[in-house]
Amino acid sequence: MQPIWNINRPAVVMDCGTGFSKIGFAGNAEPSFVIPTALGPGATSTTAGAAATAGFGSRPLLGDLDFTIGDEALAAAQLAAASAGSGAVGAPGAGGGGAAAGALTFPVRQGVVMDWDAMERFWQKCLFHYLRVDPEEHSVVVTEPPLNPPESREAMAEIMFESFNVAGLYVGMQAVLALYAGWATADRADKEAAKAGAGSTSAAGSNGGGSSAAAVTGHMSTATAHLTGTVVDVGEGVAHIIPVVDGFVLEGAIKSLPLAGRAVTGVVQQMLRERGEPVPPEISMEVCRRIKEGHCYVAPDMLREFGRYDRDPAKYHRALKLPNPRTGADFRVDLGYERFLAPEVFFSPGICSSAPHGTPSLPRAVDDVIQACPIDTRRALYGNVVLSGGSTMFKNFGRRLAADLTAATSRRLQPGATAIDITVRSHAMQRFAVWFGGSLVACDPGFRAVCHTREQYHEYGPSICRSNYVFQDL
Repeated sequence: MQPIWNINRPAVVMDCGTGFSKIGFAGNAEPSFVIPTALGPGATSTTAGAAATAGFGSRPLLGDLDFTIGDEALAAAQLAAASAGSGAVGAPGAGGGGAAAGALTFPVRQGVVMDWDAMERFWQKCLFHYLRVDPEEHSVVVTEPPLNPPESREAMAEIMFESFNVAGLYVGMQAVLALYAGWATADRADKEAAKAGAGSTSAAGSNGGGSSAAAVTGHMSTATAHLTGTVVDVGEGVAHIIPVVDGFVLEGAIKSLPLAGRAVTGVVQQMLRERGEPVPPEISMEVCRRIKEGHCYVAPDMLREFGRYDRDPAKYHRALKLPNPRTGADFRVDLGYERFLAPEVFFSPGICSSAPHGTPSLPRAVDDVIQACPIDTRRALYGNVVLSGGSTMFKNFGRRLAADLTAATSRRLQPGATAIDITVRSHAMQRFAVWFGGSLVACDPGFRAVCHTREQYHEYGPSICRSNYVFQDL
């Protein structure tokens, strides 16, 4: 029997989220492609021309497939909307938005796969069109959100083994993979710091993407005993807080919040609309997403930040000049308080109209999750809060979260009690933490023991993936 993994046939790692999917090969430090998790209309001659303008080539590689995914799907739907004059196209993961959004399909909602037929077609395009691999020769690592129902794992196994006949399948828990990534990058950073302290002048390991994965692969077998921490995974559609102790998830304490990147984008859009900024409606969501990613940040003190803006508006206000793809003319957008008010939804959910009444702030939710865990694990969980997901990349996000957690725990301390050490960890692989963790796990020698093989599936059926070992009792 051929080995599960070797250097000539590395495992394929796919992390499909509400807004974007990260796909690539095990052993790499970054995914090969980051594309919106969306399916669109087929590549007709008109849409093919639009794709060529966007840089995707004048002709699709697989013309027999009557659908597109990712940026090509968004471009095709945008062109269809412009031709029909129907308005805006839904944002990635939004599940709709404008009359033309009906041409788009978003198979993942709130982190959970809701349309398995669309998900199968999306994976098909990822494997054959983007990665260009024969799945029969590769194992596949697919990530799953917290509290994913067993039926979803079985459906995933049926698609992978029945439709693609993959060599092996590993369903990785996102929180555990994020902790792997945080542990690996922290271990490497500690080693580099030790070298610097010893007076080493070599800087060869300071950048280098692929070397970071290789540097830690040999240590992954001993990492499980140290995988204790609280993972704060904030994506495009939902935020999860997951406690992990010695590599096992405390399932009863997991909490999800409807506060994520889409809520931040919505606040930016609402504030621009109320101020009367001339943003074309058909590209409103895309413009607001770019503003969110390029100009928003978390304020350590919101009231003090208002004072800074009022005292020196020229320093903090921004003016953007953007092109309108429909008319070709430029339009100007002025940015003000939304730069720090939009990410404030994580810490003051009341300012977000889409958040349900009574939604707790992110620091409060993290504190509640840890308090619901066994008492002997709480200090370790407070001491290793690991950030994961693109919506945690705002400047000062970790600093504000640590300050609010410290304030919450200090109020409960009895006189003379030892203060709780709270550490919120940011790292270089934070944006792709889940994918990077899957890349590391697939390179570990112990991957064979946890990867379900094609032979096992044919003998036992999809029930082999019904349970995930990370939910076993401690």
